[in-house]
Amino acid sequence: MSREDWPTLRGIERAVETVRPYLAETPLVKSELLSAALAADVWLKNETVTPIASFKIRGALNAVTHAQSAGAAAVVTSSTGNHGQGVAYAARALGMQAFIFLPNLANQVKAAMIEAFGGVLHEVGDTFEVCKVAAQRFADANDYVFIDDGEHRAVMEGAGTVAWEAAHALADVDVLLVPMGGGNLSAGCATAMRAMQPRAKVISVQAKGSPAMTESFHARTPIERPIDTIADGLVTGVPPKLALAVLCERLDDAWLTDDESLLSGVHTLAQAGHVLVEPAGAAALVGAWQHREQLAGKRLVLILTGANISAALLQQALSLAPLW
Repeated sequence: MSREDWPTLRGIERAVETVRPYLAETPLVKSELLSAALAADVWLKNETVTPIASFKIRGALNAVTHAQSAGAAAVVTSSTGNHGQGVAYAARALGMQAFIFLPNLANQVKAAMIEAFGGVLHEVGDTFEVCKVAAQRFADANDYVFIDDGEHRAVMEGAGTVAWEAAHALADVDVLLVPMGGGNLSAGCATAMRAMQPRAKVISVQAKGSPAMTESFHARTPIERPIDTIADGLVTGVPPKLALAVLCERLDDAWLTDDESLLSGVHTLAQAGHVLVEPAGAAALVGAWQHREQLAGKRLVLILTGANISAALLQQALSLAPLW
């Protein structure tokens, strides 16, 4: 894989220009209650307020715009939900057709939103990997563009606009905490922060029930793992090569956490942060809480990645005690 395929700050800056007509800058707000609880200066980068209630709209808008410029008739992707929403939304905004492949038993809130945005939904296979193969075959058979969430530079550079906004809005960030599934957001954000605020550390947080990217990062080689977590926004079984290569050079650390803590994090953010998130969206806060001793006194930016939570999971989260 050539380093020419890697995301760059200039590419992220161009993605800002591409995304901005469709998406206003999302809020970056200091949380007094979370700051007090963590003995740190805690800021929330709230990606739940986008039209799809997720940061995934950024990479999708950038990638679909690239596909349209290249003359694509339609776009295809595979997703656990949020990326699929983003591609469906972006395709509709740009006057294109989108075909979205989800695994069977996918989050039905996300599936319904994909159809509401005009995406043609296919639910295929019991795992994301099976679903991805089906989507790639469909794209090839119809001569459509496949947008790979994890191997697509334009998706990474779109995701990196989250950190670009945060770095412009807030000086002297010590640590940016990023929920991680396939690694696009972590790779894009690490690229932006390394260039814009080199002193800042970028740390990802993933579910223990889907540790492939985190274990691969620490081992510096791809490691496949099964998936068993309620946090569908934090999953990947087979590490994407491009994302892993970028993370091995630009990410500072990667942590794991458990499902119960993620659900308690959902409760905590609703109560103390006044924000509704899905379990994946609570990962940055949970990571900060579980490593609070080493983060004390630092300026932290926590990315809240999405809010597409089912009623059942929300009830489960609220039935658990918050983190503190």
